[in-house]
Amino acid sequence: PPMIRLLALCLLVCAGPAGAVAVHGHRGSRGTRPENTLAAFAEALRVGVDVLELDLSVTKDDVLVVAHDPLVSPELCLGPKGEKLAAPVAIRTLTLMEVKAYDCGTLANPRFPRQRPSAGEMIPTLDDVFALVAASTAPAAARVEFNIETKIAPSHPELFPTPERFVELVAAAVRKRGLGPRVILQSFDHRTLRAMRPLMPEIRLSALTSDNALNYALLAKDLGAAIVSPDREWIMAADVTALHAAGVQVAPWTANDEAEWSRLLAMGVDAIITDYPEDLIAYLRRRKLK
Repeated sequence: PPMIRLLALCLLVCAGPAGAVAVHGHRGSRGTRPENTLAAFAEALRVGVDVLELDLSVTKDDVLVVAHDPLVSPELCLGPKGEKLAAPVAIRTLTLMEVKAYDCGTLANPRFPRQRPSAGEMIPTLDDVFALVAASTAPAAARVEFNIETKIAPSHPELFPTPERFVELVAAAVRKRGLGPRVILQSFDHRTLRAMRPLMPEIRLSALTSDNALNYALLAKDLGAAIVSPDREWIMAADVTALHAAGVQVAPWTANDEAEWSRLLAMGVDAIITDYPEDLIAYLRRRKLK
């Protein structure tokens, strides 16, 4: 009946934000530890994140590794002999053993002055991250979720597996650990979301977007996405209201200061992706929202 539907909608949308704002540690805790390393994920668990956000690339021998770019970056990593890299190296051209030879924890990222280097950190596999969480004694580890992004672009097929193969690898890794209900798959390349939906329906889908020239709710419906993850600079209160009315959660990226957090919270977002999860958690607690 219409009244019951209205009450259900109000429970979803009208409920206050108290205790409901999830903190996603972007690339672990990029503001304070080298991004997408086990050190960053361990730090995120220590501070009590709700969700570990991470990115996937795929090696030559089809192993999922945690890296934001499909290239080993000279800005973030040293070579196998500790040397500065003259140019980026495509992960898809390297075996896992070769990928593991790079040091991606020693170099300081100048964009994040509070980042503490962690010498010798290797590029981890997705299973390395799952294993870290399984072995962690941090209270957050027992409940933490995983927001996993497939890094893939149709313009460079040589750097990636096909969308179908990519999600097959993700599904296998998730099934191995029995983590389906704790996993979100996100991507700007929505082909991987479409491919995952029939393969493993228990994995929630999150549509990453970088502009506002679209109907967010329509996009979510088309993809079967439970979450839309918009650029923090584009999302507006009306968009959040429309998404909530459609039963879709909103998780903007990547907000790093109190002014941004305050603006997003005022819109009623469900989650915030941040490079500084410890700071955001403290802020939410001060506002009695955590």
